[in-house]
Amino acid sequence: MTLAPPKFEQFRLELKDNGLAHLIFDAPGRTMNVFSEAAIVELGAFARWLAQSDVRGVVVRSGKSSAFCAGADLTELGVAYDMIMAKPAHARFNAAYDHFFRLSLAIRALESCGKPVASAIAGLAFGGGCELALGTHYRVLTNDPRAALGLPESLVGLLPGGGGTQRLPRLIGVERALPVLLEGARLSGTAALEGGLVDALVAPGEEVAAAESWLLSTPTAQQPWDRADWKDPSPLEVSKLLGPVRERVLAETLGHYPAPLAILDCVEFGLPQCFDGAIRSEMAIFSHLIQRAEARNMIQTLFLGRTDHDRIAKSGERPAFIADFVTTTKSVLEQASPSDELLATLGFTRPGLPGVPALRRSAGAGYWLDQSDPDPRRQPALALMQRLSQAVLPLTFDLTAEQLRMADYAVVRELGYPAYLGGPCAFGQREASAS
Repeated sequence: MTLAPPKFEQFRLELKDNGLAHLIFDAPGRTMNVFSEAAIVELGAFARWLAQSDVRGVVVRSGKSSAFCAGADLTELGVAYDMIMAKPAHARFNAAYDHFFRLSLAIRALESCGKPVASAIAGLAFGGGCELALGTHYRVLTNDPRAALGLPESLVGLLPGGGGTQRLPRLIGVERALPVLLEGARLSGTAALEGGLVDALVAPGEEVAAAESWLLSTPTAQQPWDRADWKDPSPLEVSKLLGPVRERVLAETLGHYPAPLAILDCVEFGLPQCFDGAIRSEMAIFSHLIQRAEARNMIQTLFLGRTDHDRIAKSGERPAFIADFVTTTKSVLEQASPSDELLATLGFTRPGLPGVPALRRSAGAGYWLDQSDPDPRRQPALALMQRLSQAVLPLTFDLTAEQLRMADYAVVRELGYPAYLGGPCAFGQREASAS
């Protein structure tokens, strides 16, 4: 007799007459599934139960029509960031590691429980949702443009910390994996199938039957990287492959954005290791990255700010305060008349700016603006960013945190303000707290 399963709120469990079980991700009160802390705890509990049960195999699917899983709950992520940064400096790494490694451990427990697991993906599988799918032994995707897999963490200053930097290159190869990891590329339809990201592509509505068919065909319950014939590449092979990519990333980001460099570190240090060591290396790198201001800024501006901004924009009326921020910032830039080289050095994005050499080759502590080496560009660059923040300061009074995020997002989007700094409001708050 099957052991009594744990109680679920974020998932539903259906036991079928054919010996299979369906784990259905269906977060209550949400239109789209995300990996909240509660969902992570339940996934780990399910994996432990599955290893002891007499269930023959599992289909992981969504109870939502919109997505398989859209990734992490970024609101909870912000709360976790504040919790970590409130601790003494020496305790922050362990706090981050212990908090965020739980998803990776849960997915690892699922894929190594000894039972075959298939995912039926109809909709978006991004971030942690994609990592969950990668942790299943067989992936079925519907042939629908809205059904896609991707790891967009780099776009908000982070890296996939649930094993994504390790499973994806092992599954589809480093060269195919890097655009997904570094650029947030998404794969759907035949591209996902031909790229090796999914095992079957079916018409919408047929994904569950296809997943069940595979489970009932006496499949293996091991990932390729857990098999005895798996061969890890040598450190030299991986470093040689990633060397040109690292140079390109440095040329594009100038070293302002630590996430792409951290992702390359995960791949370079992780692939030559056994898988269990590799996901621990990934989490160690993630635990340093999550403490950085760039990640906090980009989550606040490029995700939360953008979400708030676009929701209001759909109403057809743009709040006057957003236009005021953009106009004021633009006016100060025109008055200050900084050189194109200075703007490029700061990381502004606009057509016609010249290329400049990378400012640093690794993600050192703090912004480039905070460094102490005698670069003559630093003082005028810092002065310009302070001037922009001071100019918008009178506009910030009586605005909510949500409104400030929207204003920062608009400035980043429309004027090319460097996203790693968050926007003039975020930079001004940083300056105020440091004074």
